Amino acid sequence: MGNCIKEVVQKYVIKYNTRDPFKLAKLLGIEVQLGAPGCAGCYMFLKNHRYIFLDQNLEGTELLQIMAHELGHAILHKKQNCYFIRNKTLLLNSKTEQEANLFAAELLIDNDIVLEHPEYTTSQLSRLLGYEERLVELWIQNQNYKI
Repeated sequence: MGNCIKEVVQKYVIKYNTRDPFKLAKLLGIEVQLGAPGCAGCYMFLKNHRYIFLDQNLEGTELLQIMAHELGHAILHKKQNCYFIRNKTLLLNSKTEQEANLFAAELLIDNDIVLEHPEYTTSQLSRLLGYEERLVELWIQNQNYKI
């Protein structure tokens, strides 16, 4: 699972020269709406169009993390509707949620930043990057790094 998702992410990053999930969504024709969807974020496939809905109260790296997760669903699970439940989705074991989490980790975490700080613990990397520690752990596991 991990290497395939890493390759998918690398393909988009190279093709569009960005790791920004909002820019990627726009380039891919995926409509993004901020509002009050009743959850942190959700991806929906409606009438042959892809939509990502995000809670308007999200900001900073939390917003990027949830957007990247939903973009993962839009790319990897195009015809499925998926909801991001704050504080739960990173814990879920379903294949689609694991894949979306790994997509987000691979998109948001740049290998170069981690390699610049080989002495950092997972917790320190999490604080440096601003992402949840579980997302950083998932990224590290997929790289086969020991930190």
